[in-house]
Amino acid sequence: MTLVVFTDLDGTLLNSHDYRFDEAIPTLTLLKQRNIPIIPVTSKTRVEVEPLLDNLQLQDPFIIENGSGLFIHPEDERFDLSETESWQGYRLKQFGCLYHEARSGLKQLSQRLGLDLQGFGDLTVPDLTTLTGLSPQAAQQAQTREFSEPFITPRERSGQDIEHAVTELGFRVVVGDRFSHLIGPQASKGTAVRWLLERFQQSSPRQIVGLGNSPNDLDMLEAVEYPIIIPNNKGLIHPGLKHLNAQIAPHPGARGWAAAIAPFLGP
Repeated sequence: MTLVVFTDLDGTLLNSHDYRFDEAIPTLTLLKQRNIPIIPVTSKTRVEVEPLLDNLQLQDPFIIENGSGLFIHPEDERFDLSETESWQGYRLKQFGCLYHEARSGLKQLSQRLGLDLQGFGDLTVPDLTTLTGLSPQAAQQAQTREFSEPFITPRERSGQDIEHAVTELGFRVVVGDRFSHLIGPQASKGTAVRWLLERFQQSSPRQIVGLGNSPNDLDMLEAVEYPIIIPNNKGLIHPGLKHLNAQIAPHPGARGWAAAIAPFLGP
């Protein structure tokens, strides 16, 4: 094996404006023909990712809820599964807490900050569709969480204040512009990526590529040999990633994803 690809989904492999990946299909097909793993690393839930992976025709491992859970198909012999458990038809390596623990943590955080924080578990499906633009079905999938709790980022506190309070409570948080994600203290995209790389049964990959577009991809991008940043539709990269020594894709979304991968595939 010479290459493995770790990739964020929304705004990276999937266009941010229409969530399509048409322009990446030829590259995806070539990667699959060469048995190169394409491993999604996302904040999405398992039930959000599964239909997408079916559509992409991917059978590789996938990392969900900001590194809280890593799922591997039980028949995938490329990886050492001895430290995993059975979960919903997969082998799971859990890095984060369970959902009920994240919900409890959000209540504690509300008390600590003196705010009435609203998590996904507090919102109705219509609430979530209004806030996100998701369809009702997609909103239900986003609420079907196993290891983490997103909440509406409060404007009354800085990101540093939120992070400090969360750390004192024994959790981690990924602070976002609209939503933040409360996760377990050991969970991170980078941790999950490194764990998987260490457990390749075959020879270790020589080229480890990671693609992302936002600060919640930062520790994943720092964990790979070749980090690639996908710009937004205006051709700009997120300010939170500007310090990273990384390649910048020439286009946004799926087109940029495919163009950035092409040099690793040769002529």
